[in-house]
Amino acid sequence: MSRESLRIIHDEHDALSAMLRSIGMVVDRGPGKEPESFFDVLRAMLFYIDEFPERLHHTKESELLFPRVVRLAPETSEAIAQLDRDHARGESAVRELQHLLLAWELIGDSRRVAFDAAAKAYLSFYLEHMRLEETVILPVAQKVLSAADWDELDAAFATNCDPLTGKYPRDPAYDRLFTRIVSRAPAPIGLGD
Repeated sequence: MSRESLRIIHDEHDALSAMLRSIGMVVDRGPGKEPESFFDVLRAMLFYIDEFPERLHHTKESELLFPRVVRLAPETSEAIAQLDRDHARGESAVRELQHLLLAWELIGDSRRVAFDAAAKAYLSFYLEHMRLEETVILPVAQKVLSAADWDELDAAFATNCDPLTGKYPRDPAYDRLFTRIVSRAPAPIGLGD
């Protein structure tokens, strides 16, 4: 059974995975001879994560999807508890990363090591989080949720409209953000080097 909410979740995970890989590449390359561009694109990328996955995607998983799955498949309770903890910590983790980036930019290279370590830990944490959702929770959800559950989930997730998935028109309010990311970030998320 293929449901719209599952497609949206997978599309959003794909977009986020691409963003995370691009962040890793930008961090590995460092500021080079264009520090302003380097810090600018990283700020934009981290803001995207805070604005879209943290506020839209995670909320719907924790409030709508996970409670239904755990009610019908109690064996998922430990994994769902972990995912909910991840969601609770995700917003503060990306904000801490934004703070560490700003400290590096404004104070200098003495703050680079802290940012690099936090960025690597964050990227690893997030990729593992999505792997757990996709390999444990979503397959169980497909087995246990009713058509009515899926209809409600489909309607809720359809409002996300994350433009980085490539499936929706860009929201004019976010044009500057996405233009900055796409023009300066490396592939797979952008057109930059």
